[in-house]
Amino acid sequence: MNLEILYYIFIFILGLCIGSFLNCVIYRLETKKTLKGRSFCPKCKKQLKWQDLIPVFSFLFLKGKCRNCKQKISIQYPLVELATGIIFVLIFNRFGILNYTNILFWLYISAVLIIIFVYDLKHYEIPDKILIPAIIITFIFCILFNFSLILNYLLAVLIGFGFFFSIFYISAGKWMGFGDVKFAILMGLLLGVSNILLALFLAFFFGAIIGIILLIYEKKGLKSEIPFGPFLILGTFISILWGSQIINWYFSFIV
Repeated sequence: MNLEILYYIFIFILGLCIGSFLNCVIYRLETKKTLKGRSFCPKCKKQLKWQDLIPVFSFLFLKGKCRNCKQKISIQYPLVELATGIIFVLIFNRFGILNYTNILFWLYISAVLIIIFVYDLKHYEIPDKILIPAIIITFIFCILFNFSLILNYLLAVLIGFGFFFSIFYISAGKWMGFGDVKFAILMGLLLGVSNILLALFLAFFFGAIIGIILLIYEKKGLKSEIPFGPFLILGTFISILWGSQIINWYFSFIV
């Protein structure tokens, strides 16, 4: 078997395992618990056996129910595991393995974005315990490895933060939470000027589409809240993975 294919298989399996851990982090954030201790069923609190912790396969084998109490296991668990595996493969394909520091950083960022995506989708809140360390680590990474572009990243931070803070201030927090404002700092440090503009456009574009669909199907009213963090993260992921190609395609199309 081709060595490159083995790398992809390894990264996918690693992503599944990390995804299982991310589910644990999300649950512990929700319940204000520490990460110490064995995994347990959130319904009956029974400690899980090792065979119940195999990503995706345990969910399928148990038919989506706890082995002990027979209560349904949230579909979030296998979805997060699969999503993490797929995203890790896409990140690996984008950045390769030539620079271990670089690939480890982007895998870490992917994990952070997945946690924020799920948590904000469920609770309409971006957890500072995850966001603030990610901002600090990303800033250090920029200083150490992308210092020649630091002004570009800082300008992107200014654009994102200023734009979102203006919306937050004008609406008195009704249109956008302050967590989204802080998340714009991370976006700027990750993307730079051109890619943050693309990410913002994609976030509002997807947000508008989903909002219209929800209105059509009467799932949300005009005054209903819709978490914007997941759309920002979707735009960020697309910009990280294919931003330069999309921008080049756009300019080649209009010229």
